[in-house]
Amino acid sequence: SAMEVVLKKIRELSDKDHRDPFMVGDLRVLASRHQAFCQALPRVSPFYAVKCNSSPWVLRVLAALGTGFDCASQVELEQVLGLGVAPSRIIYAHPCKPVSHLQYAARHGVQLLTFDSEEELTKVAQHHPGARLVLRLWTEDSQSLIRLSTKFGASLELCGHLLKSARDLGLAVVGASFHVGSGCQNPHSFAQAIADCRRVFEMGRGVGHDMSLLDIGGGFPGVEGSEPEFEEMARVINAALAQDFPEGTGIEVIAEPGRFYAAPVCVAAVNIIAKKAVLQPGRTRSGCSESGGHRKLLYYLNEGHYGTFRIFLRDHVPRMPIVVKELCSKPALFPCILYGPTCDAFDTFFNKEVQLPELDVGDWLIFPSMGAYSSVMSSTFNGFPPATICYMMGPELRYLKRAQGSELGPG
Repeated sequence: SAMEVVLKKIRELSDKDHRDPFMVGDLRVLASRHQAFCQALPRVSPFYAVKCNSSPWVLRVLAALGTGFDCASQVELEQVLGLGVAPSRIIYAHPCKPVSHLQYAARHGVQLLTFDSEEELTKVAQHHPGARLVLRLWTEDSQSLIRLSTKFGASLELCGHLLKSARDLGLAVVGASFHVGSGCQNPHSFAQAIADCRRVFEMGRGVGHDMSLLDIGGGFPGVEGSEPEFEEMARVINAALAQDFPEGTGIEVIAEPGRFYAAPVCVAAVNIIAKKAVLQPGRTRSGCSESGGHRKLLYYLNEGHYGTFRIFLRDHVPRMPIVVKELCSKPALFPCILYGPTCDAFDTFFNKEVQLPELDVGDWLIFPSMGAYSSVMSSTFNGFPPATICYMMGPELRYLKRAQGSELGPG
């Protein structure tokens, strides 16, 4: 497993001065997540959100598994098309596209595009008149950790006007889409959005559009322990589809999962490069609190907010590190703050203290479920490079790729 490889590499680095951060990804996890998604949502075809983890290795495996792809820029389109993925397996799911990116999509046969404004329709009519358009609907996402409705989505009241405008411009609208926001806390947000999309379908058909595609977006959890669980979301979605878009009506349903696929793929390992003990306010140098600790410990790690862990301050999902150190069965725990390596005080892992045992410079911490929005959001701020990543695979993936006509390459 990826965890076993991480521990082996930590042992190899234990006697060296260079203990740089690194990640290990297990590509077999992608296959298991794909199977779980398809079993839980049998009517929904996954179009993986490339922005979540755009590693060529991840994309190759998903292409071999037969997923579609949700792209948001020309670079992402180039990546996916470069793997030999058919344009029909791509949705250009950004409602606000640069003209040059729109022209690229037109030249390369990517027809499925989202929109949420009249201005976007004008651009499409001029630069990609053969597009198959999907109207992105505003969604109630106030209970999601990262709201997207503040930036994207047309209100139900505006949808009728937009559908008529598309018709008058000679554009084909083929469906509706929505996104309940990242870290969705209320599964019934999906049910309400699906019901709203049924009304959009009725509006579209009323003005002459052939409405046949429903895109239920993303927002699926990827980290173990997330609430609500994916299975609960799937039950709500299946029930809503059965009610508003029953089988046999010829409606194709797709989704844009990202974290659900990518998060559990990678495990990250970071090293403590410095340490500081701070006396807690109101406590004497010799006094101890009732909980057994009188110090707050500051650990400075060789990776942080500007590298692999930028997503932590947005996620709000508890992901406590695993300590790689032999400790007594019940070690004393101290309030700790984890800092990254840069000179910026904002470079922290969490927005609060965490409880950890006392550790030393040179000790390692391991963070599971680091495959989503980690490497893609990394920077080299202050001259610290992002963690290196190596991916591993099993023979079943090589066989899968050979069946597609090419090799994945060395594992």
